[in-house]
Amino acid sequence: MKQRNHAFDFLCAICIFRMITLHVMQFCGKADEGWWTEIMSWSYFFMSFFFFKAGYFNKGTTSNSTAYLKDRARRLLVPYVCCGLIGNLVYFAFLPFLIARFKSPIEPLSWSHIWETSSYYGNQPVWFLFSFFCSYVVVHILDKVRFLPLIVVLFPFVGYFLFCNENPLWLGLNNVFMGVFFFYLGRLWHRAIACFSRRCVFVASLLMCLCFVFLHFMSPSAYVMSANRFTGSLWLLLPQTVFVLCGLSGLLLSVSFPRLPLVNFVGEHSMVYFISHYPMLYFYKFMHLSFGRSIYGRYDDVLILLPVIFGLCSWLVPFVERIPWLS
Repeated sequence: MKQRNHAFDFLCAICIFRMITLHVMQFCGKADEGWWTEIMSWSYFFMSFFFFKAGYFNKGTTSNSTAYLKDRARRLLVPYVCCGLIGNLVYFAFLPFLIARFKSPIEPLSWSHIWETSSYYGNQPVWFLFSFFCSYVVVHILDKVRFLPLIVVLFPFVGYFLFCNENPLWLGLNNVFMGVFFFYLGRLWHRAIACFSRRCVFVASLLMCLCFVFLHFMSPSAYVMSANRFTGSLWLLLPQTVFVLCGLSGLLLSVSFPRLPLVNFVGEHSMVYFISHYPMLYFYKFMHLSFGRSIYGRYDDVLILLPVIFGLCSWLVPFVERIPWLS
């Protein structure tokens, strides 16, 4: 069995904890609470971490393009479509009951949703799988031409330009430029770490983490990858994000981070949690609405949903991972 990298599994788990908690808070109408927005502000980079991690473990393109694209499509596009359709099934199965009770859909429906975003009604987070696939395609193309990857240093500015122009690209592809930037950042960081001792990596990583804290205190900036939304100064956001991605991973890698069973299990099977939790949230929300009860503004539902969703996703791990078109 391939040896797991416990540091990256731990960081993946933190990302999953953050993401699921955020979605639970949104469904329960608590996402704008002051204490929660502060946590989100300081942890904005965790979605970008998945692209950074992919680059860290990527060794470059060696296979032919057809085989490579088929493999990426099998691993990412097939689960994207299948999990999206499962979300659709949960979402639209409840619509007749909700319309019968409330005389209209609870949430606005739009045909333009099909081409404007890469998310599905009932499972919006699968946008990540589509953007991830497109990022791999772009990286593959860039790797084919010597020195062409150097243009990636300009990609954050392309992403920011698209944001300033209301993100015009169809299928939510505006975030691919930042995704490719983080991918190459991860690859570069892997090569940099290999050149130095653990002590040097630890000191450099600690300094980068401190720089992130200082810059974020001075000028809070954030990047929301799902919406390709920039907050604050781009010139401060970029170094902040580079510092925290490299700094956090470098710290954990330099100290031989151990496996924490309950936490690392989530990181090791992050795909299952990622694709499964949102349809569960909609099922819970719509089931309650069908009986005339709203979960909006209720902390008791937050406390119910968090353990239930993590418990169900953990239980589903062995079943989902046996199904090729889901994982």
